Amino acid sequence: MLLTDFNTTDVRPLLAECLAVPRWVDAVLAGRPYADLDALKAAADLPLTSDEIRQAMAAHPRIGEKPASGWARSEQSGVDNADVFAVANAEYEAKFGHVYLVCASGRSGEELLKILRERLANDPATELAVAGRELLKIAELRLAKAVTA
Repeated sequence: MLLTDFNTTDVRPLLAECLAVPRWVDAVLAGRPYADLDALKAAADLPLTSDEIRQAMAAHPRIGEKPASGWARSEQSGVDNADVFAVANAEYEAKFGHVYLVCASGRSGEELLKILRERLANDPATELAVAGRELLKIAELRLAKAVTA
């Protein structure tokens, strides 16, 4: 989609697919029209609350579980060690109470597993903040794929 179309059409569904946080969707919509992609990217970099992070994580599949379709399928294309991830995901979820969330695009399964293991050293509040930053990275990548100059 061209930025001019993004600025003038109903893009709420697209934004909700990028990040399932209504306040974020509303804020990005409210900033229109955007003069360029950098302005859109800046508007999308909106800090999320703890509740919004948890809400958005609920819309994400586990790393290593291949979604049937959608953004996550291509984003997790480098993950080929699902059995190892099943064990690591269970350990992570037992500690933090939510799915492991990381911007997986362009990363190997080995790298994602290493990041998961490193993040197990975080306390729950720190880990939730890290997950929030990862959500914004994912949203930014999805917007960049969906909207062109």
